[in-house]
Amino acid sequence: MSTAPVPSLADLRNPIGAHVPVAGKGLVGTGLAYARRVGAETVQVFTANPRGWATPAGNPAQDEEFRAACAELGMTAWVHAPYLINFGSDNPATRERSAASLRHSLRRAHAIGALGVVLHTGSAVGTAPGGGSRRAEAMAQVRADVRPLLAELDGLGEDAPWLLLEPTAGQGSSLCSRLEQLAEYVEALDGHPKVGVCLDTCHAFAAGHDLAVPGGVTAALDALASAAGPGRLRLIHANDSEDVVGARKDRHANIGAGMIGAEPFRELFEHPETSGVPLVVETPDRKHGGDGTGHAMDITALKGLRARAAVAV
Repeated sequence: MSTAPVPSLADLRNPIGAHVPVAGKGLVGTGLAYARRVGAETVQVFTANPRGWATPAGNPAQDEEFRAACAELGMTAWVHAPYLINFGSDNPATRERSAASLRHSLRRAHAIGALGVVLHTGSAVGTAPGGGSRRAEAMAQVRADVRPLLAELDGLGEDAPWLLLEPTAGQGSSLCSRLEQLAEYVEALDGHPKVGVCLDTCHAFAAGHDLAVPGGVTAALDALASAAGPGRLRLIHANDSEDVVGARKDRHANIGAGMIGAEPFRELFEHPETSGVPLVVETPDRKHGGDGTGHAMDITALKGLRARAAVAV
């Protein structure tokens, strides 16, 4: 039997966790209880309905309880912003609601001590005058709408959460699906020091980055660092893919059960850009009973791959 000390969560090179539910008993009673059940070392949560515009007030007592529990465990937390947010829309009402929703997510993240807010990068909805793509106009809208929110973020102090750009799978008129497109997005936000990246492995694969081939993960991470800048990768959504590379379909699979396979995730742990970056699974759980069994299985698989990686955990 090994007598080697078990590292604390704070000492892990790559904590591994899951997106956890919070409905019912809240952040601690539901969320952290689920995290313990599945063996999570980090957690991601929604602070509002992910498919709506509501911006519910938090409960300060529950927020403090969550912050204290995470601090005691040495566990980091992350917030995922609602899916409806799209600053590239041609509908002014959507843009206004997007700003209010993202502001809410950033403030709630700060209140619960989360380190970052994950934002899907959106799409250029609509048609430009005279026909054609609205991409240039949509990117100008991103700049106009998000920079004021970043200015508000500056006012929250040193513990303000990061705004993490998550490239999408490439559906429709996506503003950022290929990792190379992060350069334009970060530039539009003036390279703000609190703008980071959340890499979703399923999205990257769907957008055409072949993570399944030897060296594919390394090439993708190199492209990300070149485009966004070193040190901006702050979180990874570790998801396998139901579909083939380049399919532009966002259908997550359990680790090793999809078209990416398990071994590329070991390669991910070995890249210098992932040092200190947590992994969160958003993989199917309902097909395994919906009680956390699927997430526990994937977290265990990733921990095994982390142990085999040619770096210290």
